[in-house]
Amino acid sequence: MSVAVERISGVHCATGESPLWHAGEAAWYWVDIPARRIWRMDHASSALRYWTAPEMVACIAASSNGSLIAGMETGIFHLVPGEDGTLDARRLGAPAPVELGEGMRFNDGRCDRQGRFWSGTMFMDMGAARAIGGLYRYSAAGGLHGPVIGNLLTQNGLAWSPDGHTMYLSDSHPQRRIVWAYDYDIDAGLPHGERVFLDLTGQKGRPDGAAVDADGCYWTCANDGGVVQRFTPAGTLDRELALPMAKPSMCAFGGPALDVLLVTSIDPAGAGNPGGDAGSVVMLRPGVQGMAETPFAA
Repeated sequence: MSVAVERISGVHCATGESPLWHAGEAAWYWVDIPARRIWRMDHASSALRYWTAPEMVACIAASSNGSLIAGMETGIFHLVPGEDGTLDARRLGAPAPVELGEGMRFNDGRCDRQGRFWSGTMFMDMGAARAIGGLYRYSAAGGLHGPVIGNLLTQNGLAWSPDGHTMYLSDSHPQRRIVWAYDYDIDAGLPHGERVFLDLTGQKGRPDGAAVDADGCYWTCANDGGVVQRFTPAGTLDRELALPMAKPSMCAFGGPALDVLLVTSIDPAGAGNPGGDAGSVVMLRPGVQGMAETPFAA
């Protein structure tokens, strides 16, 4: 299926990730992990700005108090982007050093439907294939909890069904390429009943960042496959949209009507190829409506 794709001009990311529609500001956010940047684009004017974090920031979510919550190198952080370009960063919690050692960082993350923040860790040297990553939950009342799920190579693909009772999680490492589904206890904030939702071994790309639409379908970025794919709750591929970049990394629904899909990407050359499609951030209208993200319950 073909749709018009609009590239956001003036943006090149080495590792673009964690797109976020901030409904309260009518603005888009995303990050560039190695550049330690948090980007913001006003939806109406397309005006761009960015902040530089004190360490790599891998994922962000809006907070109910107007700030951001983030998974970074050394833990979960509270971030306040200032109008003067400053970024106030305060660490809220961190795994034990044995769980988040040298060469590791947080990766993909977002809030569940109740406003708890979830994010997973990974060993950054993917070639080492060290399955030492874990998935953690952070709440204002309970602090950091986990690892709830362990033995992860490259944690990705966190998303929840519209009713919040199903949690999705992927491992995008070349040796895994799996998306799991879990029954999710919305009161306790715990997944159980793990099952394989998608086994994409030998398929196009690797299941990277994801989003869920209003129909309950799971959209995943096929990293190395150059497409974004929509799977029904039964695990059937029913839509595939071509993208100009080979390594899409994560997608998010947004815009006032939640009918725009923003997709970030990775440039394998890092910062050295600002003129190509790799590392670009694009927007498209896939013909469906997304789900509003629940802010972190600060």
